[in-house]
Amino acid sequence: MSDDLTRDPFARLRQATRARIGLGRSGAGLPTSALASFRLDAARARDAVHAPLDVGALQDELSGFDTLALASAAADRSVYLRRPDLGRKLSDESRSALREGGYDLAFVICDGLSSAAVQAHAGATLRAAHEALADLSIAPVAIVTQGRVAVGDEIGQGLGARMVAVLIGERPGLTVADSLGIYLTHNPQPGCPDSDRNCLSNIHLSGGQTPVQAASKLAWLVREARRRGLTGTKLKEEAPSLAASEIMPLPERPKD
Repeated sequence: MSDDLTRDPFARLRQATRARIGLGRSGAGLPTSALASFRLDAARARDAVHAPLDVGALQDELSGFDTLALASAAADRSVYLRRPDLGRKLSDESRSALREGGYDLAFVICDGLSSAAVQAHAGATLRAAHEALADLSIAPVAIVTQGRVAVGDEIGQGLGARMVAVLIGERPGLTVADSLGIYLTHNPQPGCPDSDRNCLSNIHLSGGQTPVQAASKLAWLVREARRRGLTGTKLKEEAPSLAASEIMPLPERPKD
């Protein structure tokens, strides 16, 4: 047993989780290194919520795709955070930009509560999913600022898509600030309950599932949804399990 483990019985456990455990103490407070790490992660979480999505950069990353830059009915970030209902609706101008096309699937990218997640992982995830579903008719990719999951229902219906997959920044935590989620809905229309959606979460490179792994699971769900004509609680995610070698290890933690 190393000297570190002898002195710190939590050292081995910390290698298996991103949770803050066994941080120790200095007097009545935390050690300086643990406190500084906490404050840094809290600052990253705040930045992820408030930083605006760089739509132009995302469109550049998605070169080769037809894209639509849309906005929800929430006029700015402050309104978005205080009025979740407005984040679920398109602005009047964006609604008028939709053209019905009769597609199998529409992809919608929303900043959600972490523009950092969208900026980091949405492009790679969408490209991998698009490649896996190349035999389907895919609508232009909608990029929505100040958007929440349910705004995808209105977009899917407006584009005439039989399914919609919403890629959205998840609420940041104190361990991961750039986690992306995907919500898949069959027959999207305003008023869809959340129980009619399937969710893939924790898409990031800090011990989560990679964009390629998430795209593979999404493709499985899309094909099953087409076959059964439904999504949500009646469609269980039964894609083949990942081999141990495909699971990303937890990043090494800095020593206190």
